[in-house]
Amino acid sequence: MGTCNAQTYRIYNMNPKVERVEEISTTELGEGPHWDAETQSLYLVDIFGQAIHRYVPATKQHTKVVLERSKVPSDAAYKRKNLVSLVLPVKGQKDRFVVGLDRELLAVTWDGVSDKVTNVEKIVEVQTEKELVNNRFNDGKCDPSGRIWAGTMGEEPTNGNVAPGRGSLFSVQNGKAVKHLGELGISNGLAWNEQQKKMYYIDSFKRCVERYDFDIQKGTISNGKSIFSLEKNNIEGFPDGMTIDVDGNLWVAIFGGYKVIKIDPRVPETLLATIPIPAKQVTSVTFGGPNLDELYVTSAKFTINGEVLPPPEHGGTYKVTGLNTKGSPGVAAAL
Repeated sequence: MGTCNAQTYRIYNMNPKVERVEEISTTELGEGPHWDAETQSLYLVDIFGQAIHRYVPATKQHTKVVLERSKVPSDAAYKRKNLVSLVLPVKGQKDRFVVGLDRELLAVTWDGVSDKVTNVEKIVEVQTEKELVNNRFNDGKCDPSGRIWAGTMGEEPTNGNVAPGRGSLFSVQNGKAVKHLGELGISNGLAWNEQQKKMYYIDSFKRCVERYDFDIQKGTISNGKSIFSLEKNNIEGFPDGMTIDVDGNLWVAIFGGYKVIKIDPRVPETLLATIPIPAKQVTSVTFGGPNLDELYVTSAKFTINGEVLPPPEHGGTYKVTGLNTKGSPGVAAAL
């Protein structure tokens, strides 16, 4: 497990406390945490478990729903896996969510308690080419305007063996998908700065965090460049999901690295802090809680190359406090 430099903590006045949220059941591949400030709820998905999870800290209530094949419309000529990659509340529509399922984005209704979703509608389907039909969405968020950004990855015949160069990054608005990046390994973390001029992005295969110029009106990105390399900073593992705090710093989950790192995206290759997590496959992060000062961390526990990762630590969801910063409310999808 990684360790933290004590001097780093003193400089940033941090006294982090890492706790596993015991009420949330262990996930095979926990991902996509989203804090909904309106309902004070944490949503996340279990990709391999084909499920959406909801957790309400105030009541410690945990619920989940598995997406059933019979509820999902599709005319695609391939065998469905029903891998649920993201969940985003829809702006102004109670109990309505955008869900990533395989290569589709769907709108579904879920009251947060029932064991079934209803009113399932397809928003968009991507990568219908024959050689890409076994791709899937992997991560997605909304930019500050509510526009959906979601990326894909190639097929994964065995755990950890992902077909390279088949992923793409899309934005979705008014039921149409626009492709911005292609030939990606695993499209992953997304974040935008407070000035809405920069977008930060991760293709896990590149083992770095990239920065793009961002035009929120046009919904375009340009001038991509690496601003933090795991290799240059001697960090094992792969960058996965990420979030940004009100100070403009990025918090990045390190898959295969037992940690979350804090970096300054304005100063290339600047590692500010390392937070050890008791799970090897750390997948994503988001700020939540009444004051948005709690960092929720998801993880996975699936077997790669024969290495068995036992629950409940692996596949657990964690809450980190004492970070001396906070995030912004999660952005709902504007359909």
